[in-house]
Amino acid sequence: QVHVVESGGGSVQAGASLRLSCSVSGLSIIDYAMGWFRQAPGSQREFVSSVTFSGGTTEYAASVKGRFTISKDDASNTVDLQMSSLKPEDTARYYCAVHGGSGSLDSLANFNYWGQGTQVTVSS
Repeated sequence: QVHVVESGGGSVQAGASLRLSCSVSGLSIIDYAMGWFRQAPGSQREFVSSVTFSGGTTEYAASVKGRFTISKDDASNTVDLQMSSLKPEDTARYYCAVHGGSGSLDSLANFNYWGQGTQVTVSS
């Protein structure tokens, strides 16, 4: 059974940084691309960032490019999202997911296993 657990969320002021971590059990992420998504109240879940199974290619939503960095550690089976220069509009619940092996890395439909999310709140 695959389990995905996010951690590291919190409440911060605008301009601060946070590092989210995603721990996966039940499969080895060395074989899988991984992604981060977020969902704000009243909004649909949206793509934030992804990394290929090799870790060699990353992708970011335009709204976070240059501020967020995704990293994959196969040895610890974790994927982190370093978030800097946070803005109030980054407030959302952040979800980590395991890619299903086919399809684009920015579409929710192509990710099979999801965590419960971790809340990030940024105040102005």
